[in-house]
Amino acid sequence: MGKPDPPQPPNPVDTARASTSTNVATSIANAFLNNTNQITPNGDLNYDVTGNYQWNDPYTGLNVDIPTFTASQVLSPQQQAINDQNTAAKYNLAGMANAQSSRLSQWLASNIDLNNAPAAGDPSQISGVPQAATTFGDAGQQQSTFAPTPGQVFGFGDAGAITRDYGPADNFSADRQRVEDSLYGRLNPQLAKERSNIEQRLADQGIQYGSQAYTSAMDDYNRQSNDARLAVTAAGGQEQQRMNDMAAQRAGFQNAAQQQDFNEQQARGTFANTAAAQAYQEAQGRGAFANQAQTNTFQQQAARGEFQNAGLAQQVAQGQSAFNAQNMARNQFMNEQFGVRNQPINEISALLSGSQINNPNFVNTPNNQIPTTDVAGLINTRFSQDMDIYKQESQQQQALMGGIFGMLGGMMKMSDERQKEDIVKVGSVFATDVDHDEAPHAADTDKDENKKVLPIYSYSYKQDPTKQRHVGPMAQDVEKLDKGAVKTRAGIKYIEPRRVMGNVFSTAQAG
Repeated sequence: MGKPDPPQPPNPVDTARASTSTNVATSIANAFLNNTNQITPNGDLNYDVTGNYQWNDPYTGLNVDIPTFTASQVLSPQQQAINDQNTAAKYNLAGMANAQSSRLSQWLASNIDLNNAPAAGDPSQISGVPQAATTFGDAGQQQSTFAPTPGQVFGFGDAGAITRDYGPADNFSADRQRVEDSLYGRLNPQLAKERSNIEQRLADQGIQYGSQAYTSAMDDYNRQSNDARLAVTAAGGQEQQRMNDMAAQRAGFQNAAQQQDFNEQQARGTFANTAAAQAYQEAQGRGAFANQAQTNTFQQQAARGEFQNAGLAQQVAQGQSAFNAQNMARNQFMNEQFGVRNQPINEISALLSGSQINNPNFVNTPNNQIPTTDVAGLINTRFSQDMDIYKQESQQQQALMGGIFGMLGGMMKMSDERQKEDIVKVGSVFATDVDHDEAPHAADTDKDENKKVLPIYSYSYKQDPTKQRHVGPMAQDVEKLDKGAVKTRAGIKYIEPRRVMGNVFSTAQAG
């Protein structure tokens, strides 16, 4: 299978010549398109080709004849008649102006008479105004301080220490013990007597020591004895609690007295501070009153100064008005004198100006442009397309040959057409004329090269569950070219890759 030929790159000079020729032709077409003749009621505007300009491209040597245009403006018959009349009128007016100009030398030789002109304004009428007041009297010193007030009380006398403790609870243990000892002194003999009576009674009843009845009777006695002793202990505790409560009451009375003393001293300090604040406010009020009086004095003096300046300004304005009125009267007289003097000159100028004709009013014609054809771009684009096609064909050729050579490498390859499916022809290659005695239908024949052609297919094997695609020839086609390159095993045809490579394929260019 032969490699395709790359496209021939374009000649830059030919490309430039074609692009320049197209651009010049487009420009000439645009000139003819935009030079539109116009016809109006006042006249016509015509564009005519009156010659050619030969232009030479120094790069490509291209010679181009470029037409030159002439724009002709023609008045309508009516406007042309008006123009002729105006020209004649201007001629007559110019003669009249020439005749009148001879009088100007005598007219301009005399001076303007200012004897009866109003007098100019007298600046002295507004220069004697007194100076404006820029200051006024002193309003007095503003009071920024006032008399000191008594000092504020920040502390007061000590009311005494607070009673925080009235002794631990065991301070009354002696009193408690005293009560208990007194009660036990009366209780213990009685308990001993009762114990002796119980023991005697049990002995009289024949109840022996250590028996169950003896133990039960003594348990009752012991419980009664313990209850009596607990009552004694409780009585001692009550006495101790009573003494402790009395001590707490005394401490509370002392703290109440201390709090009363504190409140009284605090009230005296608050009263002193209230008096000091009142004195401060009174002093502050006196200072504010004095400052307000000073402010009022200042405002009155400022108002008197402003009134005086307003009177001066009014006086100046009145003098200025009189001055301006006198000057306006004089200026009006001067303008009248100059008007009389300039009137003959203006009349001559009017005669010389004449009348004007109406020129044709041509509209702005649409400026249409024919797009310039990018010939160089088209040429380069075609070359790029041809190059892309060449690259694609080269890649396809390389892929086809790679598939063929990959298939043909190695040992015997099963290539029986009967074992394949989804067969699609993708190309063909020239083959050497191996078996000259084969029938003409053994393979396709290239008429120009007189070489046999071996078709190449894309296919998949019927027994392949993945349906992987392969590229290569069919054993039946190879057998038509070289029987020795095909072997049959178990009824299936195989090809021998090395023999196919050595005897079948040639390096000739494929069709």
